[in-house]
Amino acid sequence: MYRKVGLFFLSLWLLFVMIIIITIDIPIFFGKDFEFVGFEYLVTHNVIPIVCVVALIIGVISFFDFNYQSKGTPELSFQITEIENIDYEHLTFLTTYIIPLVCFQFDNFRYVIVFVLILFVIGAIYIRTDLFYANPTLAILQFRIYKVDGVFRNGANRKSRILITKDKLTINDRVKYFKLDDRIYYASKIIFDE
Repeated sequence: MYRKVGLFFLSLWLLFVMIIIITIDIPIFFGKDFEFVGFEYLVTHNVIPIVCVVALIIGVISFFDFNYQSKGTPELSFQITEIENIDYEHLTFLTTYIIPLVCFQFDNFRYVIVFVLILFVIGAIYIRTDLFYANPTLAILQFRIYKVDGVFRNGANRKSRILITKDKLTINDRVKYFKLDDRIYYASKIIFDE
């Protein structure tokens, strides 16, 4: 569960960066008689950017955890019998959730509360419906998403499995996998020596 929450934060890194750019308040003065405004001023005038930085840190930790887990892919494997590239889901998530949220007026406290409430609802839906694979950050990091059917151990056929991988996959490829969820796997292609 905590990995899904972390991947949700990771999926919103672009939103957090844009909010930091929009809301950060650091006075800059290039004259000779400049004076440091103090840490109290910087903290009290930059609460939203500080919260976004914390969210970015959670996302970075989540990425390193995801990367660590993916390197530990066990030798469980299956053969792909049907495959569909669903990389477009990254763009759907970006345009549906991230871009509209940047338009909030962050200088109005009521809008900030509504923004946090919307993020909470989106996060709950995102985690409950297992949409953490539709993560635009993973697309930027060159991961691909496939929906596959495959033949697993003992000849068991499983349908509509979602694979997150850095490899380009095709029908009849054999992949080893690590289960992220009941139907969502991190996978890597098995390359046989000729």
